[in-house]
Amino acid sequence: MDIAERFINYTKFDTQSAEDSQTVPSTPKQLIFAQYLKKELEDEGLKDVEMDEMGYIYATLPGNTDKDVPTIGFIAHYDTALDASGANIKARVVSNYDGGDIELSPGIVSSPKKFPELLAHKGEDIIVTDGTTLLGADDKAGIAEIVQAMCYLRDHNEIKHGDIRVAFNPDEEIGMGAHHFDVEKFGCQWAYTMDGGDIGDLEYENFNAAAAKVTIKGISVHTGYAKDKMVNASRLACEFNAFIPDTDIPETTEGYQGFFHLIGINSHCEEAKLSYIIRDHDRKRFEQRKDFLESIAEQMNKKYGEGTVAIEMKDQYYNMKEKIDPNMYVIDIVLKAMQESGVTPKVEPIRGGTDGAQLSFRGLPCPNIFAGGVNFHGPYEFVSIQVMEKAVKVITKICEITGTYND
Repeated sequence: MDIAERFINYTKFDTQSAEDSQTVPSTPKQLIFAQYLKKELEDEGLKDVEMDEMGYIYATLPGNTDKDVPTIGFIAHYDTALDASGANIKARVVSNYDGGDIELSPGIVSSPKKFPELLAHKGEDIIVTDGTTLLGADDKAGIAEIVQAMCYLRDHNEIKHGDIRVAFNPDEEIGMGAHHFDVEKFGCQWAYTMDGGDIGDLEYENFNAAAAKVTIKGISVHTGYAKDKMVNASRLACEFNAFIPDTDIPETTEGYQGFFHLIGINSHCEEAKLSYIIRDHDRKRFEQRKDFLESIAEQMNKKYGEGTVAIEMKDQYYNMKEKIDPNMYVIDIVLKAMQESGVTPKVEPIRGGTDGAQLSFRGLPCPNIFAGGVNFHGPYEFVSIQVMEKAVKVITKICEITGTYND
């Protein structure tokens, strides 16, 4: 099976996660794909294939060398984002893309005028949607690449390597993918998530991240008799958000600049709820951002009465750079693998996070490598077959280089 066929097979499964769910995985449909994937790994001859009750899959490609070399791992998530539908995906291949507009469906066009990233893949074979769903290259491309690489190593015994562990998990898109990951069972010295963007991406710096839930209590009174009595929680919600500087939001920031992002507001006169995410690469500024939101609440409570505004803050993950810096050999190996695979590395900070960030803080250094998806989380998402093939080559090279680790 070639990688395009493998990936397109994966896209036929709806694996969208759900943020407000209390179950693991967050949606039962993820388990349907997980069971399919488990069987595929067994059919491809991997060993120690197991799936726990939460849908976490682990498997091994046994080593073929007598040397004492590290056991390393590759990880990808199989849930898809909440931003667009993941059901009834109609993936198709645009062969030898000519650099022009692509009609995904009648009236729905993916154009390099709006998405200039397309031009970097002129002459390649790209997989697109019909413009009504996302594609799911984030991160089923990563899964396809890992499985394809294991099959390649299985069939090429001349490439010497140690034990290779692979793992696939649910619920990354809702920030829960690493929460139930069994690092001890995985048993690796280090690992890589195949969850980056376009070719060459190599990421080991990510945001420190927190979520904030702001609850504002109001007092509802008939509008005709509201003077000096009503406290309109909806209006106070607007006032709260007005404290956030326009320079500190996603729309106006890039690179290492952090932000506050208002995800949503649910409000009426008696009560308003605001949901924020807080992001910053610098740990000190990250803590200052959290303190800033608390200070807004304090100011408004002084103005409107104690207990009017309450904040529930929860850290989500931290910048993996803290854990990668003492283990830079895991990056050096990737850089060498990319060089030997004809891939130009693009080392950039992630303006987001991966499961690898949480895993790094649990003792498993885990930087992030490109999987090839572009414009993910939306109906204009696409992935190049040639880029996926390059990712497979990088994975196999990492395994080969690690197989000579003690030379």
